[in-house]
Amino acid sequence: MALKDFLVVVDDTPASAARLDLAARLATRCDAHLTALYAFTDMVFPGYIEAEIPQELRESRRQSLKDQTDRMAAAFDDAMRLHGLTDRSEWLVQEGDPTITAAVRGRYADLIVVGQPDPERDRDQPVAQPADLLFECGRPLLVVPYAGRFATIGERVLVGWNGSREAARAVGDALPLLTTAKRVVVMAANPKPGLDGLGDEPCADIARHLSRHGCRVEATHVATDVVEPGDTLLNMAADESCDLLVMGAYGRSRFRELVLGGMTRFMLRHMTVPVLMSH
Repeated sequence: MALKDFLVVVDDTPASAARLDLAARLATRCDAHLTALYAFTDMVFPGYIEAEIPQELRESRRQSLKDQTDRMAAAFDDAMRLHGLTDRSEWLVQEGDPTITAAVRGRYADLIVVGQPDPERDRDQPVAQPADLLFECGRPLLVVPYAGRFATIGERVLVGWNGSREAARAVGDALPLLTTAKRVVVMAANPKPGLDGLGDEPCADIARHLSRHGCRVEATHVATDVVEPGDTLLNMAADESCDLLVMGAYGRSRFRELVLGGMTRFMLRHMTVPVLMSH
């Protein structure tokens, strides 16, 4: 299935402009429609405090939100004109929790582009959380690092493969990008032998499958007990000049709290290139 409908989650953070630019370039490449979602939360106070807030402060807060929204809408319009997407784009503003709002709106998109939260700048900022969004939206996420700008996306792709359901789902979701990539490297870190693992030739089966779709693909694997598997993937991405990493995301609910798999948690914290994740 082609990727024809993108949702990019924007916010009032320094990294938002680069994220929007990347989403616009990818939408142009895929001849897709791009919707930008800005979800905001207003200050919520207990009723007894709310009643004491001066009207002037309420008006000032409303005007500040309007000015901020207007600035972001103007920046979105400029970006769409720059990339020739004026007739294939939409700007949405919605009050509500950014993660919940993005999860609901994202179910009507093929791919959700969201930012990696900056642990320093975004600590008190209401931004969409990829870790929660992954398991709520039912769609693949393209998580863009908060640091850096990325001149290309999806030209040289690294696939992190472990033979799991989540990895298979990620490969399937990324297939429209993999088939147009100049180079695809499928890599397993510390592959397990045997029928339940990746076999005698790790990654050979998935590489063969991708080649049948016309992908320019090669397979490799790394065995190490010194470097973390996540670091191994990121090192390979850097060594091969990859501009996109594709991997499955694992997590489960424990007493109503999300418990992320080790690799998923590591990558959401330490990614250096955009990562397409699926659950």
